[in-house]
Amino acid sequence: MPPVLCLLMLFGALWTYGEAMSREEKQKFRNQVVEMFDHAYQNYMDHAYPADELMPLTCRGRVRGLEPSRGDVDDALGKFSLTLIDTLDTLVLLNKTTEFEAAVRRVLSDVRLDNDIVVSVFETNIRVLGGLLGGHSMAVMLKDGGRHMQWYQDELLHMAKDLGLRLLPAFNTSSGLPYPRINLKHGVRGPETRTGTETDTCTACAGTMILEFAALSRFTGDPVFEDHARRALDFLWEKRQRNSNLVGTTINIHSGEWVRRDSGVGAGIDSYYEYLLKAYILLGDDLFLQRFNIHYASIMKYISQPPLLLDVHIHKPLLPARTWMDSLLAFFPGLQVLKGDIRPAIETHEMLYQVTKKHNFLPEVICFTPSGAACWFRMLPQMKESSYHLRPAQADLVHWAQHPLRPEFAESTYFLYKATGDPYYLEAGRTILDNLNRFARVPCGFAAMKDVRTGSHEDRMDSFFLAEMFKYLFLLFAEAEDIPFDVEDYVFTTEAHLLPLSLSTAPNTSSIPSNKTSDEELDDSNFDWTCPNTRLLFPDPAFPRSLREPIRSAVDKSCPRPAPYREPGMGRPPLRAQDFMANNPEHLELLRRMGVSLIHLKDGRVQLVQHATQAVSAVAAEDGVRFMQEMMELSSQQQKEQLPPRAIQIVSHPFFGRVVLTAGPAQFGTDLSKSSTGVRGFVTVAEPYSGCSEITNGEYVQGHIALLQRGQCMFAEKARNIQRAGAIGGIVIDDNEGSSSDTAPLFQMAGDGRSTDDITLPLLFLFHKEGNILLEALKEYREVEVLLSDKARDRGVGVQEEEEDCQTEATTPTSFEPVSQSQMTTEELDQSAPEEVSPAREEVSPAAEVIKEEEEKAVDPQAEAAQPKEERDSEKTEEPQGDTDSSSQSVDELLADWREDLEAFKQMEKDEL
Repeated sequence: MPPVLCLLMLFGALWTYGEAMSREEKQKFRNQVVEMFDHAYQNYMDHAYPADELMPLTCRGRVRGLEPSRGDVDDALGKFSLTLIDTLDTLVLLNKTTEFEAAVRRVLSDVRLDNDIVVSVFETNIRVLGGLLGGHSMAVMLKDGGRHMQWYQDELLHMAKDLGLRLLPAFNTSSGLPYPRINLKHGVRGPETRTGTETDTCTACAGTMILEFAALSRFTGDPVFEDHARRALDFLWEKRQRNSNLVGTTINIHSGEWVRRDSGVGAGIDSYYEYLLKAYILLGDDLFLQRFNIHYASIMKYISQPPLLLDVHIHKPLLPARTWMDSLLAFFPGLQVLKGDIRPAIETHEMLYQVTKKHNFLPEVICFTPSGAACWFRMLPQMKESSYHLRPAQADLVHWAQHPLRPEFAESTYFLYKATGDPYYLEAGRTILDNLNRFARVPCGFAAMKDVRTGSHEDRMDSFFLAEMFKYLFLLFAEAEDIPFDVEDYVFTTEAHLLPLSLSTAPNTSSIPSNKTSDEELDDSNFDWTCPNTRLLFPDPAFPRSLREPIRSAVDKSCPRPAPYREPGMGRPPLRAQDFMANNPEHLELLRRMGVSLIHLKDGRVQLVQHATQAVSAVAAEDGVRFMQEMMELSSQQQKEQLPPRAIQIVSHPFFGRVVLTAGPAQFGTDLSKSSTGVRGFVTVAEPYSGCSEITNGEYVQGHIALLQRGQCMFAEKARNIQRAGAIGGIVIDDNEGSSSDTAPLFQMAGDGRSTDDITLPLLFLFHKEGNILLEALKEYREVEVLLSDKARDRGVGVQEEEEDCQTEATTPTSFEPVSQSQMTTEELDQSAPEEVSPAREEVSPAAEVIKEEEEKAVDPQAEAAQPKEERDSEKTEEPQGDTDSSSQSVDELLADWREDLEAFKQMEKDEL
């Protein structure tokens, strides 16, 4: 069927409910949109051009390399006047034809695309290539009108093709998925590119190319661009999880393995789904609609919990992957409108609107945690709580409170208004306008919100603000005669650039055979081939309101607002998470006043629980909320670097390297993975054993590896104290009796929230069981030499390395997962210090890896005679020293048990895959 049919059927079915906004009011808001655009655009041209973006607080341009790096965010900047290119078709839509013509001339004369700079393939495609193609579409439309752009000879299209050719080398991978970054001048190969070493990309990054690349191919007649984009989409489709029909968030561009297997409709995946549906609309290829509908059925089955959209695991789709939503998924109700699924679109949009009305903007992340501490959104009793482990309770935004003026909510508002004609969505648009003018407008443009709770600003105005926000707001309030062309003749890209639907009739000379979805994969019962008429779908004009009302009434009206500003000297400042010590009585009293209590757990950790109603005052309760938020952020930051387990190998007589203890790493000090020899030395017990004050037996610790007991102070403090005493390394032994790496996940020791660059020695962590092996050896033999390394090394005289497969070097992932309790905010941390990160997922690893050679003749007799003692140290048995048969049997049993555990672990991983 014609690809435009879906849009025409949907947008042609409008109704009016309630008090309609008058034409005069709509005109007033439409004019306000134009004035706001002028304020943003003119300030960019006056203070920033030819820079990529405007810095509205300092009234200057953001030039990459001249401003402090913001990390991946800066990959969108390529010294190609990004904001100007991104804004071209917005100028035409807002009837600024003269400004558009001047802007095109500036682009042609000033912009270079061959800069020696590394940029994001995804961002450059949607913003720059899409902007050039949208500008070309507008220029051709105006030229065909006979009044404007009569001089235009496809110059923007030529620039677009030049840029497309510069992006093509990114697709030179075995899978056909593009590299995430590329050097505009040198490509991806060679040292001069400063890129091309990446192995992973997000699903949206690889799957959001087809609209721009297919349009470029059909505009120019060169099929190479569409071929590469289709090949990438085909590969992603083949790699979907076949049982759930979902895709992960991050994929290896070489092997095609999923790196992150969580699946949702927000950041990392969003525009992949969007482009499948819109590729069908633009190109008329049924293949894209088939794939989209199969994905969509799974989204509605597993991810959609109206009004929420919560990520799941692709291989276990009934298992939630997170309990929060990111703001990028605010586009999804608009996509559901294009699909014709209006009801869930109304519900999700209403939830987002209520958050917007209460806090002025959508934060980057909205966390839903059953807590009485804050109340950004109350769960509805009818929600499917069992599917995401939340009870009908309150939910709160706990971190990532930024808002970079994203347009997705305005986009969905526009599409819902077009589908329903309900003036309610005009009021939603007015709310967006008012909030932008009241809270984001500054003298030199509009500034992003650094924190929606406090209203603080960030010195950025991204190009998408001009490319998208003002398009959707203008169209929301515009009448048909206000728009210089029929927007239903175009499809919006993910950056809201306009591509003509007439491209569907352009010849498709693709050399890639169509990879049709097989009949057995396609279940026609899952979807319709046409969009439903909303008059038939919702015969009652009041129906949208009936869907919104329960969600609106569920929002808690008594949410605590941000704490008032504390004048200097007026009351003590709140306790910060990075300063907290679980054994500090003053800190415990401060927590009590904030309504935070500690619960001691059996494994030596404590659980933080926050009850806002138990705080001494409202201000103290809000301090408690922020403390819990900081604690979660601190834990999250400390766990970004995931390190594998380390090895402590007893190399002295009579062990000779046969005993290898699995140790937890530290995120500071010597990186043992970069040392070819490790650190070798004799161990000695530090005094005091806690290592929390000056070492009193420094003459024994100097030149040795110090043994320390966990607790009473930060890990980093222990390391600094033994380093000052002259130690060459340290081993922290757990004080929680009975703990073992057999049954507990390894600790990854983090710093103290401050710089740890001064710590230059290695520090490793042993659980109580493994630590006792070392302590008993020291007690028996007095001099015990160990090797600290990333893995076991040389195992002594006559020891052959035929059992290398007996060791696992699996990385132990670390993650933070707050304990979920109804009406509480909870946080777990170690009793001794908050930075002792405990992973949520367990790996199978032996308490002691005892290496036994296959050929007994190769074993040194002295070492063989010592084996019973080794086993006595490990298992605390009292066996005769000379009983070699008993020792051999114990070793065999240990190896057999460990191999059984390893096989179980491998099988678990296989099942998961």
